[in-house]
Amino acid sequence: MKTSWRNASLVASAAAVLVLTTACGQDSGTTGSGSQNVGATAAPGDAGAIGAGAGKGLGADARQSASAPAPAGKLSVSTDPKIGELVTDGAGRTLYRFDADTADPSEATCEADCATAWPPVAADDALAGEGIDEKLLGEVTRADGTRQLTIGGWPAYRYAKDTRAGDVKGQGVGGKWYALAADGKKAGAERPGLATRNDPELGEIVVDRDGMTVYRFLKDTAWPKPVSACTGDCLDKWPVVAPVRADDTKGIEKKGLMSFTRPDGTAQQTIDCWPVYTFAGDKQPGDTNGQGVGGTWYAVAPDGKPVGAPKKK
Repeated sequence: MKTSWRNASLVASAAAVLVLTTACGQDSGTTGSGSQNVGATAAPGDAGAIGAGAGKGLGADARQSASAPAPAGKLSVSTDPKIGELVTDGAGRTLYRFDADTADPSEATCEADCATAWPPVAADDALAGEGIDEKLLGEVTRADGTRQLTIGGWPAYRYAKDTRAGDVKGQGVGGKWYALAADGKKAGAERPGLATRNDPELGEIVVDRDGMTVYRFLKDTAWPKPVSACTGDCLDKWPVVAPVRADDTKGIEKKGLMSFTRPDGTAQQTIDCWPVYTFAGDKQPGDTNGQGVGGTWYAVAPDGKPVGAPKKK
């Protein structure tokens, strides 16, 4: 398929270079796609994973009707508690990409029945809203002659089973469909071991790879070396965060980012040399049920400070 761009230059995203750390208070050291028909991998009756080769027996009118793109409107970046940041259209619907497509050059392979389950997004009225780089928006001409929006070169789709704004039911379908990140990459496909999210009440706090809130225990010690005061039954309620490589974090202060070995031989992660934990009472990403428990447990800020903890007198 012939690819056409509204913008002559495509801005490639540069990978962030992270500085590693090794010890408390120091500044260094610790720790493609092919046009494959994936229909065979889909659950029975799930048209969401039908590949580009499906439905070729349909007439030209049926193919065009199935793949006619719907308007995009003003695009923006939204945050899903589990997946993280992703692109939504003007109506708040999640936009997806298909691994069987290509981005360089742009090619859309989802047609016929596939395009019914995954409606293409029209390029005509797409606008760059907050968090969207207009230079990364383009278009590809589909087999039926319609123009489909691309983001970072990847053709954009919606998922028919997403019935409300904010739905992300298409994430991971058939192992080929993923929500689009603002740079065209897969949203949530490879979440960092530790990252941050903006909580509406607590502000920016640290979360683990699964999006679960990370906490600090005020009875712990950080200097001259990390010491955890949470032992025995305490660990059933407050599981330790396992060590994470410094280059597997995003938005976390690198100074004092290290791991240590507990007396029982378990390795535990620290932020600013403070041991960190999750809370068994948090059942899903976005929960902060451990905040303020016993006046000693608090969510962790990116610099390792306990969010909302009373100031020492």
